Amino acid sequence: MRRTLTREFMVKRINELRPAIARLTDELLTGLTELSGPADFVEHFALPLPSLVICELLGVPYEDHPFFQAQSKTLVDLNAPAEESARAFANLGEYLLGLVRTKRTTPGNDVVTRLAAQVDEDVITDQDAADLSAFLLFAGHETTANMIALSTITLLNHPDHVPHILGGPDQVASAVEELLRYLSIVHGGLRRTAVEDVTIGGVTLHAGEGVIVPVHVANRDPEFFSNPDDLDLERANVRQHLAFGYGIHQCLGQPLARAELQIVLPEVFRRLPHLKIAVPMEEVAFKQATAVYGVRELPVTW
Repeated sequence: MRRTLTREFMVKRINELRPAIARLTDELLTGLTELSGPADFVEHFALPLPSLVICELLGVPYEDHPFFQAQSKTLVDLNAPAEESARAFANLGEYLLGLVRTKRTTPGNDVVTRLAAQVDEDVITDQDAADLSAFLLFAGHETTANMIALSTITLLNHPDHVPHILGGPDQVASAVEELLRYLSIVHGGLRRTAVEDVTIGGVTLHAGEGVIVPVHVANRDPEFFSNPDDLDLERANVRQHLAFGYGIHQCLGQPLARAELQIVLPEVFRRLPHLKIAVPMEEVAFKQATAVYGVRELPVTW
């Protein structure tokens, strides 16, 4: 299943998307500055940017974004009743199944079209293609939207770090990695099963026992990262963070997430040098009960 998508997220392929990401960033920031303010940074920028990008990549009509964002909101809500989560998953699956079938007769230059072609070649089924597309649609905008908003808050609360984000490509790249480590927005913990007896940190796990690996805790491990609770945009070993997981199951879309953050964050602070949060921090509504940490609304002025 992973091999059907690997080529789509190669660094070279994602780099081809950078001009489109930059264009969308410019358009959305222009639209934001035309508002009278204060305005919700999430609604007008942090959420639509990755939504537009993933729609362009997949070949999903952007006019359908209210529908898939509503399903995604339910899927990450840890307090949502099981039947609501199941219905949201089914709704998203049915939508993408219809799109896969449409792309088989009306192809485009997009991921869903290429997945549909693999259906015709009997590599995968219609349902496989729909499930993969639904996962990419959900994961491709929800996580990055939260990272954009939370990174903006973090930098506004650490104004001495803003010049670093406005530096050259290497400085921006290292800053993004530190923000990924520092924020570690996936709070659910990875669930795994030990396949053999193993001792870690003086504790023996027996074959067959379940294990929960909280990557956000690992990313604050003082034995690995010095002063882990500090934001250090020049941290030497930051690329060894686990924000995207580790090994064969690490996040397939990480080149896309990195590209978006590397383009968006410098441009936000370049275009909006006087950007400020419009309410006291204690009034900012964070997502406390979701699988992906984030912020619900972020009123800003500029």
